[in-house]
Amino acid sequence: MTVSANHADWLAGYIPDLPTPFDDRGAIDVAAFAKLCERQIEAGVNAIVVCETAGEASTLTPVEQQSIVGAAVEVARRRVRVIAGAGSNSTSHAIELTRRAQQAGADAVLSVVPYYNKPIQAGLYAHFRAIADATHLPIILHDIPSRTMRELSDDTLARLAQSEQFVGLRDGTADVARPMRLRSLVPSRFRLLSADDTTALAFIAGGGDGCISMVSNVAPELCRVIFSSCRQGRLQSARYLQSRLAPLTAAVTKGGPAALKYALCLLGFMSPCTRLPIVELDEQAKSEVASAIAEIGDENLACPGESLHRPYLLSLV
Repeated sequence: MTVSANHADWLAGYIPDLPTPFDDRGAIDVAAFAKLCERQIEAGVNAIVVCETAGEASTLTPVEQQSIVGAAVEVARRRVRVIAGAGSNSTSHAIELTRRAQQAGADAVLSVVPYYNKPIQAGLYAHFRAIADATHLPIILHDIPSRTMRELSDDTLARLAQSEQFVGLRDGTADVARPMRLRSLVPSRFRLLSADDTTALAFIAGGGDGCISMVSNVAPELCRVIFSSCRQGRLQSARYLQSRLAPLTAAVTKGGPAALKYALCLLGFMSPCTRLPIVELDEQAKSEVASAIAEIGDENLACPGESLHRPYLLSLV
């Protein structure tokens, strides 16, 4: 299939990679998920990502993924774009997930480099082209070599980006020089987003368009201010705010979805339940997350307008 020109101006800023809430029986908690979506919309994000890394996508069935995308679309009501994770190391399965996301009303899909198989660059190009031929949705490529054991080379990325259907890259390489290097290789409409909260500010300052972030689930307003400060040239302010987030970023980076869920549990948004092989945090890790939340809570940065229950948090530290 072909797609009309897509000017993805909306693909910018901090975009949350939403977790998938589960109840104590392991079922998807739709009410908690809707609450997470609404909170981000109220915080002014351009888009939300569902069924991806933070969403424990590898533990979800295709039917569950489609239902989550549909729930996000229903909550969003066109106020923000819904980006659906639809990647797989099997091209046919990735196409199935992409078609299900399209049927559920997603605005775009996020498609990861095939993991485990370690295809050559020609195979990566063919994989993504096959997905594009199966949908009319815009596609955001996800390059994260630490998980896939295969990088998406700059040359392959540039070839794919010539098609208007490929609108952006989620870059998990932590290479903060990559935006500057890629700008001369990809069309100006193509968006470059960090996938690494730790280096996101440097990535954006180096020419990136934003970050698909786990930490912004916890502190969406703060992340928005960091981005706007960077774009307005107030780098000292952006660096200061980024330093305030550093303990939380470190805790979430180390603990992954389990740490993110625990942080949001402390803020009253969801249960910390995960699905195997991911397990809940041990007591030491919980203490680190609680301490990080309490620290940014001093300035009411985690969720302005909401109570952080600081005495409760301090009791957990």
